[in-house]
Amino acid sequence: MFRALTRRILAPSRLPGNNSLQQHDPELANLLHKELRRQVQGLELIASENFTSRAVLTCLGSVCTNKYSEGYPGKRYYGGNQYIDQIENLARDRALQAYRLSPEEWGVNVQPYSGSPANFAVYTALLSPHDRMMGLDLPHGGHLTHGFYTPKKKISASSVYFESMPYRLDEATGYIDYDSLEKLAKLFVPKLIIAGGSAYPRDWDYKRYRQICDAVGARLLVDMAHFSGLVAAQEHNNPFEFADVVTTTTHKSLRGPRSAMIFFNKKKWDEAEERINAAVFPMLQGGPHMHQIAGLAAQLKEVISPEFKGYAQQVKKNAAHLAKQLVNRGYKLASGGTDNHLMLVDLRPAGLNGARAERILEFVHITVNKNAVVGDKSALTPGGIRIGTPALTTRGLVEDDFTKVAEFIDATLQEGIKITNSLGAAAKLKDFEIAAQKSDIISKTAENVVAFAERFPFPGFDTPTPKEHPNVA
Repeated sequence: MFRALTRRILAPSRLPGNNSLQQHDPELANLLHKELRRQVQGLELIASENFTSRAVLTCLGSVCTNKYSEGYPGKRYYGGNQYIDQIENLARDRALQAYRLSPEEWGVNVQPYSGSPANFAVYTALLSPHDRMMGLDLPHGGHLTHGFYTPKKKISASSVYFESMPYRLDEATGYIDYDSLEKLAKLFVPKLIIAGGSAYPRDWDYKRYRQICDAVGARLLVDMAHFSGLVAAQEHNNPFEFADVVTTTTHKSLRGPRSAMIFFNKKKWDEAEERINAAVFPMLQGGPHMHQIAGLAAQLKEVISPEFKGYAQQVKKNAAHLAKQLVNRGYKLASGGTDNHLMLVDLRPAGLNGARAERILEFVHITVNKNAVVGDKSALTPGGIRIGTPALTTRGLVEDDFTKVAEFIDATLQEGIKITNSLGAAAKLKDFEIAAQKSDIISKTAENVVAFAERFPFPGFDTPTPKEHPNVA
């Protein structure tokens, strides 16, 4: 029976719902094909993006997406979860193994849909409405979910439901100002202090955070979403030595599906497992996305391997090399360099803003993101761009390849500076885009980037080019 069903699945079928995407929806299939081509023929330098494996992609498109599994293993609200329970338990076991954690001391919840709800679940478990929290300010490298607000608007729900006080970098060095954090914490007396961010190129002093937390009676949450792959590979300081709770996304440097995990220290915090699990379900989420959890289990098996450690080491080598190449070409980097997978380029001294830089780089098939740097007033037209190396390292690029990447970036940004100077800084972004699209230098650089990018294999597919593939056409 099962073999017969398999043959029917693989063969063209007259049954509803068994047509290929190309047969069912050629328009959508064509768009997916174009997106695949964009990824293969471009240079992905967004620090929060990566390319996952065929094994993970298989899980994401598996029958797990059909199953409702509200609750936790052994305590579901629906029947038929005997294999789903095993999948979730496998993901939890591998998560603890990946970070060398004792199940007697640490627990993990693998059900959060992404990093933002994971963080809010922790706030829900730890805090009452209007309790106080502190996180790194967004313009200084923090994340929206760490309590961000402006003088005119509460941007994140965390600033709506809780009282938030940001801490900041030492503007002279670009490093976290721990002395200032300690003084602010003693005045503000928060119940939660958050370490971690989305645009901080240095490592974190978790011991110092722990000392500050203990001095004011606060819990310590480490949001390691960006650098969790480096932590797993022991290429970054270990937050688990000092934190009460650790959250992470699972794509970025971990290279898995788009989901999240919450780790909680059962010895430092009474009722940790009960309160975290209840905050995720039923307080904030419904049924878990088991296709994501299956994909996470598949990726965590890779994370445990020696090969992944080599990957994480190369990510750091590539980042350090690219940072050096950009500095040698006259660009200013926040804090002067990087300890991890990303760098912030401050373009204000060059007379270019991050929005224009992001756009003109996109014209040559290089993707970065505009990003605030210290002193910025606007998130829409900030002074910098954020660059990361995880995705291109996955495609096999090493230091010498990143020298070429730096050349492409420099040629493009220099043309952007010339166009800005010719139009004037007050010119609209649309006028800048029109001028950039007419540039012979941009056109030629775009051709060179495509030729360069196509030299490298693309994870999850048999061939490095996306001309024909059954998943998209």
